[in-house]
Order: sequence, then structure tokens, then C-alpha cells
Amino acid sequence: MHGYINEKFDNFLFFQRCYPFRIKNFPAEILKKRNLCFCIKKEARVRYKLLLPPKKIICLCMSNITPIQVRGHWSSNREKESIECDSRKGALPHAKKETFMITNNFKFSTTFDEADEHLFRQEFQRPSNTYDSDSILIQDVKNVVAFLAPATLMTASLIDFINTETANGLLKALIMYFEYYLKIVEFILIERDVEAADDAQILGIEDIDIRRVYSAHLQQYRLLLAREYSRIILGEGDVKKFYHLRPIVNISKTASDKYFHESLLAFCTQVVWITMHRRAYDVIDMEMNRLFRSEHFKLTRYPRLKFNKPEGQMLYGPNYKRSNYRIQCSPLIQELNNVSQHNLPILSIGKQKYKGTDLRIRQIEMEFLVDVAQLVLNGISFGILGHPKHLYSTLLKLDWHKVRKHNFSKTYDPYGIFTQPHVKIPTSNEEKLRIYAETYEPDLNVKCQIELWTPEMLRKWKMRDKFIRQFKAKGAFTDIWSKCSKELADTSYGPEVEEIVKKFLADKAKHRKLRQKEISVKAEMPLSDNK
Repeated sequence: MHGYINEKFDNFLFFQRCYPFRIKNFPAEILKKRNLCFCIKKEARVRYKLLLPPKKIICLCMSNITPIQVRGHWSSNREKESIECDSRKGALPHAKKETFMITNNFKFSTTFDEADEHLFRQEFQRPSNTYDSDSILIQDVKNVVAFLAPATLMTASLIDFINTETANGLLKALIMYFEYYLKIVEFILIERDVEAADDAQILGIEDIDIRRVYSAHLQQYRLLLAREYSRIILGEGDVKKFYHLRPIVNISKTASDKYFHESLLAFCTQVVWITMHRRAYDVIDMEMNRLFRSEHFKLTRYPRLKFNKPEGQMLYGPNYKRSNYRIQCSPLIQELNNVSQHNLPILSIGKQKYKGTDLRIRQIEMEFLVDVAQLVLNGISFGILGHPKHLYSTLLKLDWHKVRKHNFSKTYDPYGIFTQPHVKIPTSNEEKLRIYAETYEPDLNVKCQIELWTPEMLRKWKMRDKFIRQFKAKGAFTDIWSKCSKELADTSYGPEVEEIVKKFLADKAKHRKLRQKEISVKAEMPLSDNK
């Protein structure tokens, strides 16, 4: 048998066996009395394994940090007289993992060590007393990105900005848009392969109408995203203090606003990428730059992702116009400059309850207003949002070993993990029928309730690097093996018995005085009429 001990002990090592006695002290003299001849072998992740005869196999964690268990097949090697583990997660010798990735010239970490993971779980992870703590929300993705972001990006102004309801609305609209955008891009790439085949067929009228419906749906999500982005540009509501014009003098803070814009785009790109299962980063980065910068000012170019004119019309919509860079505005603002009559109710989603017969508007309103933890009940999922948190690691990466235990299949897949991303085939005349839908005057105002960071958590994020340095300097991550070695080598004694007793009596008298004071205050309070 083998097991891992996760408890923290300062003065001794402890491990439980299937035998009636327990070994609490580590010195070799006691172990020899029990006739346990063993050797110690150091493994990866600061873990030690005690190698005993086959009936007495024990694995012992030599760190006070919760270890990640090694999953694999354990077997006995008679030649080496040891127990070996054939791990499924063992990386190949030539495999290289990049420790960071660059987004808008900012270096984001892609992994963290066990010390950082332990600190993130203890101090920065969303606590269990919040709503839907067992599901992945946008707040969980924000926490991971904020912890992996470089110090140059996580400024105090950006931390305050992403903790607003407007920023959360922008992230929700971005995730909704890219969830549909990636599906359409995959649809276009599949169509390319079909057209390149020898038995390719000419597209019919119905196929062209369906493509127009896909383009219209993408345009509607883009319009909702443009609405959220315009609130930031105009400085409305809770983002008014981040407006680029200084009050009274009306002078623009050009340099700081430019840096803030770059930081926000990098942060949003990472949030969308992690939410989309960390796939298609090139497509996300390319479209993010196009939406907020236009084609003229993109920082990165992806030649292999060039779309021809029909594909571009399907992805970018009829309102996208590319002009001279001096008069070019972003595609999001171009969507707001030309809004069709039947798409006008999209601009009031999240502010007023839609009242009408347009089913498409109702669908978008439900996706935007309903919390992602409840959307999965209706069969709607945006990336990893709404999925059970126990199926993912601390970095929000899917753990397939845990997924296999739930017996998901194509017939039972409530979270869309096994089912391939796909778009539903609409009717060819769906957009034509929307013109005849009736829209009435709204009479109800709505507001999304979002759980933001507390003031205490905001202070932690603003002092993140300093907090990590102090936490590590206090020896919180010191190895238990080192602690025990120091304590065994230390021959000094603790405080005297008289000093301990004196301190105990002083604390006892202090608490007794406080208790007597509370009783006297309650006695002086007048009794109510009910009593």
C-alpha cells in the first residue's frame, strides 16, 4: 500500500500504517527497534519515499505543502530491490515547457511552483463562503490571471478597474463573443478542407443563407460588446474616475491612458484564452487586436490565419470598413454607427427587461443576465465557466483523470466536455422573420448582481509581490525535514517554568476582568417591555 500524508507537523514526522502501532519519532534508534530496515529516496516535487519490503510500502511527504499525488502503476523491481512508479504524467526528456508567454509585450507566467500554488490557495483563491464556490466563475479566471500577471501590468489603477461592474460586463461580453467566434472560424476552416477535396460541390442558396445567419449572430454579439466598450470610453458609471481627461483643466492623460489600454487588452486576452480551455491563442489575439485597434495597428501578424473576402464578410459583418489610418475607427465603434432597427433592443440588454416577441433577443438577454453557474442547467456553456471546480487544477486546467471517474459520455455530457464545439444549424429565413417581430416599451429596469473583491482582497492584490516576499521570508515554505533537523540540532531550552506560569496567570486575570466587565454592562442595561 502507499499513501500520502497532507497534515502539517512542526516537531516530528508522522505516518500511518495498516499495523496496530504508530511511529511518531523519526530518529533511527526507534525505527531499528521496530526492525524496519529502510532507505530514503528523494523524488520530484520535494517528496520522499520510504522503501520497505513489499508488505510495508509507505510514501511520506517531506513538505508542509499539500502534494500533488503521482498517479501511475507501482511495481517491485527485484534486481534493484526497490519499488518503482511508472507515472502517467512523466514528461519526455526532450519535452520543454515554456514558463511564460508574451501578450502585448507583457510576460505572463504559465505555471507556478508548489509554494506559489499553496499561497494562491490560501490567500488569493475565491473563498468557499461565496456564491457558487464549487463552480468556476469569471472571478476565478480573474484571480488566476491576476496572480500570473507581471508586476508591471498589475498597477493599482488596473486592479481597481477590473473590480468594477462595467469591467465584468466587458469580460462577459468578450467571452460570449469569442465562444461563438471560435466556432465560426472552425466552421470556415472545415469548409476550406471540403472545398479543396476532389469531390467538392458548389454551395447552394440555402448554404449561403445559413452563412448569412451565422454572420448576423456574430454581429449581434459584437454589438453587445461594443455597447460595453462604449461605456468605458465615455467614462460612465463606476468607471468615471478612470476617464482620460483631467477634471477642470480638461487635459488628456495620453501616456498613462495608453499604458492602461495596453494593460487592459493583455489582461482581457488572457482571461478569454484561459476561459476557452487555452486553445486557439493566435485566433483570439488576432481578433482582439482587430476589435480594439483595427487592422492598421495590430502588434502581431499571423499570415496563416488570413481570410479571403467572403470569409471576412462572414466574420466581420457588413459594417466593417477599412479606410485610411488617419480616419480609421475601431470595428466596435463602426457597429454602433450603423445599428439596424431590429437589433436596437440589444443596446438595452442588462439595463431594461426586454418586452417583445423576438426570440433571438431573448436568447442573448438570457445568456448575458443569467449567472454562468446556472446557464449550464439550460445546456449553455461558455468555455470552462460553470463547470465543477473539482474537475480542474489550480491553474484551471482540465484534469482528465478526475473526468474519467464521472463516466461522462456523448449521451451524458452536461458541461460539454466530451462533446465537440459545434453551432446549431439555424433556419435559412431566421433573420428575415425577425423583421416582423414586435417590440414593446420596456417597463422594468434590471441590474446584474456581481460579487466583487472585498476591500481586504483589493489590498492584497495591490501588494501582491510584497506580500509574497514577506510570506516566503517568514519561513512558511520551509521544508519539514529542515525544520526537524534544526530542532534536533538545537540544544537550547525554552522559557522557564516560572515564566510560563506567570504569563498564564496574567492572561487568565485579563480575560476574567473582561468577562466581569461584560456581565456588569449587561446588568446595567434596562429590561425591555417584552421581558
